[in-house]
Amino acid sequence: MCGIAGIIESRPKPAPELMARLAALNACLRHRGPDDKGVWTSADGRAGLAHVRLSILDLSPAGHQPMSTPDEKLHIVFNGEIYNFRELRAGLEAVGVAFRTGTDTEVLLHLYAKEGTAMLGQLRGMFALAIWDEQRQSCFLARDPLGIKPLYYTQCGGSLTFASEMRALQAGGLAEGGINAGALMRYFQTGSVPEPHTLIKGVHSLEAGHCLMWEAGRLSKQCYWQVRFQPEEMTREAAVVEVREALLDTMRAHFVSDVPVGIFLSGGIDSTMLAALARKVGQEYIATFSIGVDDEGLDESSVARRTAAHFGTRHQELRLDANTARQQFASFLRTIDQPSIDGFNTFTVSAFAHQCGMKVVLSGLGGDEMFGGYKSFDQVPKLAGMAHAARMVPGLGALSGRLLERHATSHKVRRIGSLLQTRGTMRDASLCLRSIFSTHEARLLAAQYLGCAWQDIPANAGAEAEVEAADPRDAVSECELRFYMRNQLLKDSDVMSMAHSLELRVPLVDRVLFERVARIPASLRLRAGKQMLLEAVPEIPEWVAGATKRGFAFPFEKWLGQGWGDAFARATARVPFKNPTWYQRWSIFMFDTWLTESPGKI
Repeated sequence: MCGIAGIIESRPKPAPELMARLAALNACLRHRGPDDKGVWTSADGRAGLAHVRLSILDLSPAGHQPMSTPDEKLHIVFNGEIYNFRELRAGLEAVGVAFRTGTDTEVLLHLYAKEGTAMLGQLRGMFALAIWDEQRQSCFLARDPLGIKPLYYTQCGGSLTFASEMRALQAGGLAEGGINAGALMRYFQTGSVPEPHTLIKGVHSLEAGHCLMWEAGRLSKQCYWQVRFQPEEMTREAAVVEVREALLDTMRAHFVSDVPVGIFLSGGIDSTMLAALARKVGQEYIATFSIGVDDEGLDESSVARRTAAHFGTRHQELRLDANTARQQFASFLRTIDQPSIDGFNTFTVSAFAHQCGMKVVLSGLGGDEMFGGYKSFDQVPKLAGMAHAARMVPGLGALSGRLLERHATSHKVRRIGSLLQTRGTMRDASLCLRSIFSTHEARLLAAQYLGCAWQDIPANAGAEAEVEAADPRDAVSECELRFYMRNQLLKDSDVMSMAHSLELRVPLVDRVLFERVARIPASLRLRAGKQMLLEAVPEIPEWVAGATKRGFAFPFEKWLGQGWGDAFARATARVPFKNPTWYQRWSIFMFDTWLTESPGKI
């Protein structure tokens, strides 16, 4: 795991100037890779690559990046892990390719030399990469299929600049376009910024499953993979066998490492499953990490301790209350790349694992999205059905929706008002359920910050393509994977873990796993209570399997009453209606903090 950056110029630049800008980018990304750093520039000053390294595979200096082919024609910077790199290497060696290192980075270089952009279909892992082709004078950028590793870029006057974090571009003076009004509106609506947008004009997030090619000052973008459910007829017994084999396969892949791999362990099904299957795939030494909080309704630490003892892991637990959490909160706020309503939980447990000497941990993120762990799997189809019924009378839905959104006292009803003014698709219904503010409220807030009329803020800003799944419950799964998980959970997980130089791996967010499991009909895969997972992994103990889902959350509202309250007073004052919810106040506070802490000029 690492941090990457690069500058590609349409016209040559003086070498000292290019090197200084690359060094500045590296300095901003240093927390992502404290083990090594490097820069490379082309002889003509047209291209430069920068890299900071967290050593996970081949810990020797041979893994230094940027890395080049022996003939100096190709140069790469790479962030992530390719779990099937040994198999890919064997195939290349069979046709005469010689290797100098034991890294997956070198495999990528030679695979690109042999197959070009078509290599992406063979990669299993999480990645963001850039390859400069000296002969073609082109730069190839790519991001993993499900969006685990981030990559931001900006183009100006034919020049391309990119980095693993947006704030690196800001700090280097390479992102000074002002606030993106549409992205700001969508942030207030959902609590995160949807790709390919960012809060800064002119800065883009390369979408999951996409690649870019820069050549002669022009960019072309291509989608090489997307979430697609293709259910087949299957018995329940066959489905259970398929899921278990797929889970064991992904666990084996995610333990590929030259350093120890730990597990974030809560009281939930997904992380417990990781601990159970880690034993099944032969992992003898397993370190687990959990956090306990001073709220019985949210504290799962006792369950995690019991589970750790059951599987014989080396368990470490951190206790948090209002005072100890506040000590970490200021550092958390300085870590933000783009504001989000989540992330502090990952920040604290990552800091704890790092303090315990870990460089790699596994997280159960993705299980709810793949196996129906959210209430949304029942609620979204109902909301879509309601919206569809309202549209049966021409004009009724839009009129009633407008009245509800503007005048209802209930926040939930105002969100439903927003839904009634849409086409009422599954994506619209999912957005309604996940919304922090209604569309109108989000436009009012964005306009308040930007000093314009709310009518100047586009209502459908950042709208993503409609979902494709035919089955309604598959459609919910697609929404959760493509929008909530990708735009919020994975972004926060990357930024907050890498703030502590910790590689966070997500075995349940895996292309090979998804393609196997996506063949199972929703009627089997998405049974209530994640029954499919429980049947596929009977090792999950009863005290976890039978427990009510709580999620990994902190008692912020309780802590606010113990000395944290002053920080949210201004946020509450900005809300354009009475009695704002906790999440509404938090979303405004996080944006205010980002404005204050953000490097560079906005």
